[in-house]
Amino acid sequence: MSSLPLRVAVVCSSNQNRSMEAHNILRKRGFSVQSFGTATHVKLPGPMPNKPNIYDFKTTYDEIHKDLLMKDKEFYTQNGILHMLDRNRRIKLRPERFQNCKDVFDLIITCEEKIYDQVVEDMISREQETCQPVHVVNVDIPDNQEDAILGAFHICELCQCIRQSKDIENEIDHLLQTFEAKTGQTVLHTVCFY
Repeated sequence: MSSLPLRVAVVCSSNQNRSMEAHNILRKRGFSVQSFGTATHVKLPGPMPNKPNIYDFKTTYDEIHKDLLMKDKEFYTQNGILHMLDRNRRIKLRPERFQNCKDVFDLIITCEEKIYDQVVEDMISREQETCQPVHVVNVDIPDNQEDAILGAFHICELCQCIRQSKDIENEIDHLLQTFEAKTGQTVLHTVCFY
């Protein structure tokens, strides 16, 4: 690997739970990291499963936090959403959509297969300018707070192995196989180009 820092993106659906937990852990470990969602809108659980809270990606974490605090402080405290939003607003201003980002990464990690497909589709649809490779890897993480924490540590472990690699292009397959054996996870991997 070059002496430049590994540039990492972590992507889930709404840039709230899984990607932000990984963003938090990776940032604390000194990684150059950004996080994103791929959905059209940000969705958070509501008082009933068929009535989620829906926000535009331009809405700040602080605005979402205040809105839910006013709607039902006890409910959103009890289900952990206010705590999650508090963490998020300490990391960055607002959720971001991957499709709107033009930054360049060495590694993009998605948190479920549907998101992986959306990221790969977006990367393929972009005009190739530099032909710089980016590894897109999926690590399936159920969308709940406990699994998001465990998944963030798995993602961090994978990133640490890749960061230590002397030749990511030739070693990535072995690193991913080792990761799969250690965690019991099956990963998806492809290479896209900028």
